[in-house]
Amino acid sequence: MNLPRLTKLSKVLGIRNSKETAGLPPGTLIYTGNQLTDKSQIELISYNENEIHETTGKSIDEILPHTDELNVNWLNVDGLHNIQLIESIGEHYKLHPLLLEDILNPDQRPKSDDYEDHLFFTLKTLHSIQEEGDLGDVINYEQMSFVLGSNYLLSFQEKEGDLFDSLRGRLRQDKTTSVIRARKKGADYLFYRLIDTIVDSYYVVLEQIGEKIEELEDEVYLEPTQKTLKQIQKLKKELIFLRKSVYPLRESISKIMKGEYAIISNETLTYFSDVYDHTIHVIETVETYRDLTTGLMDMYMTSISNKMNEVMKVLTIIATIFIPLTFIAGIYGMNFDHMPELHWKYSYYVTWGVMISIFIAMLFYFKKKDWL
Repeated sequence: MNLPRLTKLSKVLGIRNSKETAGLPPGTLIYTGNQLTDKSQIELISYNENEIHETTGKSIDEILPHTDELNVNWLNVDGLHNIQLIESIGEHYKLHPLLLEDILNPDQRPKSDDYEDHLFFTLKTLHSIQEEGDLGDVINYEQMSFVLGSNYLLSFQEKEGDLFDSLRGRLRQDKTTSVIRARKKGADYLFYRLIDTIVDSYYVVLEQIGEKIEELEDEVYLEPTQKTLKQIQKLKKELIFLRKSVYPLRESISKIMKGEYAIISNETLTYFSDVYDHTIHVIETVETYRDLTTGLMDMYMTSISNKMNEVMKVLTIIATIFIPLTFIAGIYGMNFDHMPELHWKYSYYVTWGVMISIFIAMLFYFKKKDWL
């Protein structure tokens, strides 16, 4: 799955495409992301306790005849670059232009908004981190938006493929072979299950980040390089993005738990408390990893400094050893006619013996002082 990758700080801060919408009236529909699929399509799953029907189409007119007001209707839209399709869905379900504008903004911060007869909710979907050359590992992410109505749930994602295949499989199970809890409940329960699946997927990414931190710790301790520094800096940016994605999500789920949306039943609110707990855990883990990454940077600088000190110590020892040898060579290198031992036939050998003895003696002395 080839999803957009986090590479620049402007992306992390959500200001990447602000110039495209600057000066435009509120509610102007412009897709500010990158086109990630060649086609846009709508997938419909309409179900009740006894039956389930699935349909796909390229327009809302192809899908509407297959919806049933007595069923829960889950419409999943793949591809946000088709503004005409998004606009036609908005017209049918009477969605506010500002809501549609938020759907088309892939850098939108996680939030939940109440529009009386429907609820808007948006957040980031994180996928497994992948290696990208010398820059280290990067997080694949995707914007996901939901619109919850009384008997329908609209989900909007940037490209085909998501995390919900296991949930679709549960919905398709035959009632005669197992008790289908999801098919017995309303659209609000389906909404909860999708949010819970996305939040649970954060743990997979966090686990991989934890493993990456352990690898970098070993690398920094054993043999730090310039590539190591780049990977630590990259990891810090990824954790900034994670923090930006999860902190507002806690606030959005908290608003749901407080019962601010009449469209969600009290029974389903109980389930959201579990999602809230998972979100808090993810936040605490992200903060812990940020501290560890900062510690990695300090450890890297300390390691490099220690390595430089070792080099300087060796060079200093070598220079110290050669100081007396250079002194002796300097004395007997002077061009005086009358010098002791200058014309002695054994002077050359004696001088070498003295210098070698000094060299060996200094080595033993440095070894005894643990300088070597």
